[in-house]
Amino acid sequence: MDRSWISNPDRLSAEYENGVGEFVTFVRGSLDVQGLTKCPCNRCMNREVHHIDSVRYHLLIYGFLKDYIHWIEHGEQSNPQVPLGSPIQDTPPCMNEQDEEMAEALRDAAGHAYDIGSSSDLLSDMRPPAEQARYDKLFEELHNPLYDDCMKFSALTFIVKLMNVKVLYKWSDRSFVALLKLLHEALPVGNRCPRTYYETRKLLCDVGLRYEHIDVCKHDCTLFYNEHKDDDVCPICGVSHYVRKKIPHKRLRYFPITPRLKRMYSSKHTARAMRWHKEQRLEEDGKLRHPADGEAWKKFDSLYPEFAGDPRSVRMGIASDGFNPFSHMSTSYSMWPVILIPNYLLSLLIPGPKSPGKDFDVFLRPLIEELKVLWDGVQSFDSYQHASFTLRASVIWTVSDFPAFAYLSGWSTQGKLAFPICLEDTRYKSIRSKISYIGHRSFLEMSHSWRNSKELDG
Repeated sequence: MDRSWISNPDRLSAEYENGVGEFVTFVRGSLDVQGLTKCPCNRCMNREVHHIDSVRYHLLIYGFLKDYIHWIEHGEQSNPQVPLGSPIQDTPPCMNEQDEEMAEALRDAAGHAYDIGSSSDLLSDMRPPAEQARYDKLFEELHNPLYDDCMKFSALTFIVKLMNVKVLYKWSDRSFVALLKLLHEALPVGNRCPRTYYETRKLLCDVGLRYEHIDVCKHDCTLFYNEHKDDDVCPICGVSHYVRKKIPHKRLRYFPITPRLKRMYSSKHTARAMRWHKEQRLEEDGKLRHPADGEAWKKFDSLYPEFAGDPRSVRMGIASDGFNPFSHMSTSYSMWPVILIPNYLLSLLIPGPKSPGKDFDVFLRPLIEELKVLWDGVQSFDSYQHASFTLRASVIWTVSDFPAFAYLSGWSTQGKLAFPICLEDTRYKSIRSKISYIGHRSFLEMSHSWRNSKELDG
């Protein structure tokens, strides 16, 4: 049987489609009782089991493993007669344990295709061609050795480890570029080591989740976002959008949380952990082991039973505080990250040099708009149950110190009405230029001797 079609890069050609048809026909004789078999596409690599119709879909979309000539995983004898024209390799591809872990992570990131029953209709979170091409390139780099006959590193794992060392030991970009040039010259001719830092970052950007740049008014009045994106001046204060030549005064970095929440459910390991609070948590009265044991979680579930009905619905808390990103603490600079917990998702990175203060809500706008969409729900895929579902999320806590609480809530924690619980009922007394909070005796028991004491009213 001629299997040269496996190396055909044109997956739309008649030769490749007929070859996939021959493979599917061959495999139908070795299916299990549920019609499942290992998938030899470039994404699954014979490590995942799918319905035969899903396998055919994968092969047409992601391509056939180029080195899988002997179909021994699908019932073929170990030494079949294969024509000389077929691309047989004597050595196995460069795939070790670290490559397999990265391949699994890429498969989680790239999405899934799955059938919904006997109708053989396939649902998929297929990406646009340009985005899908990025993942195809990553899989290609993962399968290619760093250089010919290299059995320890693929091109992708080598770059990832190299970048990890750069970040760990705080190498400068210039020193890193010098090292790349030296490695490229030292390794055998034809190696796949990048020559520039730009090439390295360009490849790794395709692995991770991107973020958005949003320009900010000089005085934090508004974001140049959505309807104001192309404005040349601030609609509030009239200050110019740019310092000069399209360079903004400030720039907010926004990390959309929807694709990050979807990514958690695209891995079967994290998807299972996301429902632990409902399926495996041990409930015991009087003990707080998980936020689900808290009153806020229980109260929220009682108010919104439809949201609470799906254990995959995500409840989050929002936390923020300022920090100085520079190593010299004498430098006065305050940058404010906004993090969603317990998933620890960085959603906003608010620029300095000063804290946002009362304008904190201006920076929260893109996050609030996305949370409104997540409250209604977005379609996602659960890799643990192999089914689609409506992913919903909500923020039910804030976590901060007292000054940051003022920014998050909009209630001033200074002055006469500083307490967010008592609000207008806060009891205070002016002592010279300071504000003293009194009346705490009202919280004592009615029979306490200090309850009616006017001398002890602190």
